[in-house]
Amino acid sequence: MIIGIPKDSQLEEKRVALVPAGVHTLVEAGHTVFIERDAGKCSNFTNEDYEKVGAKIVYSKEEVFQRADMIVKITYLTEEEAELLQEHQIVLSSLHLAVGRKAILDKLIEKKVTAISYEMIEKEDHLPVLQAMSEIAGQLAVHMGERYLCSDLKGSRGILMGGITGVAPAAVVILGAGVVGLNAARTALGRGAQVILLDKELPRLQRVENILTKNITTVKANPYTIARGVKFADILICAVQVKGGEKTPHLVTEEMVKTMKQGAVIVDVSIDQGGCVETSYPTTISDPIFIKHNVIHYCVPNMPAMVSRTASYGLTNASIEYIVNIANNGLNEAILGDEGLAKGICTHDGYCTNKTIAETFNLEFRRLHFFSSN
Repeated sequence: MIIGIPKDSQLEEKRVALVPAGVHTLVEAGHTVFIERDAGKCSNFTNEDYEKVGAKIVYSKEEVFQRADMIVKITYLTEEEAELLQEHQIVLSSLHLAVGRKAILDKLIEKKVTAISYEMIEKEDHLPVLQAMSEIAGQLAVHMGERYLCSDLKGSRGILMGGITGVAPAAVVILGAGVVGLNAARTALGRGAQVILLDKELPRLQRVENILTKNITTVKANPYTIARGVKFADILICAVQVKGGEKTPHLVTEEMVKTMKQGAVIVDVSIDQGGCVETSYPTTISDPIFIKHNVIHYCVPNMPAMVSRTASYGLTNASIEYIVNIANNGLNEAILGDEGLAKGICTHDGYCTNKTIAETFNLEFRRLHFFSSN
């Protein structure tokens, strides 16, 4: 199979979809890999690094799309990239179609593309590809919150995260006890903060308590406790993940934001699925914040791109088994042998195959039907 790796440039993206080690795995298995020139540059991988493991460097995005059977990306498709797609191509990426433009979804359907969304692939009731990025985002959320508490920013609270003798530490309130929430809690505890973690599922809270001992305050989430936590927070980290392609619900209303301390910081990690704070909207790495109701909002959808080399390795480690499976066995056999991979497919053969996305955009929904060729 021919695999194409274009350079991702939207949202100031700095990661690359496969590091040289991942390309080497595919080439050793007999596949051809075309990678756009300088695709790995921002992650400190040179074109020579890729050539040494057998990749072929191409000099335009158009050529990558025209020559590949399968496109492997980092972020969502742009309208330009959707136009470049070939009929019956396979695309693997963090597509986030539920919060994307319908024109892109229409193009996937028109060209009968099989679109596989990384954030929807499941394995043993977790999201294995998304998990690697969530671990990074959880840690970075605390670092960014701490950065904007400092008083070199006009309007900030001027608080030291860990406090000092006789002065209380910052209160870090985390909404969501999944992978992002766990890593944010661990990082904030390590910085000496007072940490409060909310989730609607008691077993998830118990799991975090078992991992982090009892140094953390856990609270069952409901509108009342969320409102109290938001009001108390110096840093509010929103780490809500909804499976199945749905948009994240607004659990933090604008009225709640108005009750927050002046100069408090919101880090809405859920922004890539629409955000769980009503006042949030996507920002960028170079222009990451805005202030509303005297509250600093940090809403960068691709936070892991700030540590692009680590993130690229993490993504490759998590995704390579799926890429190799499809390349070695073909799409049909790969899907038949992996129900979790099938859950990541959003469009196939001219139809939307994800019910939630189909309902969101008022499209015809069709269940996947694959038959073994053996």
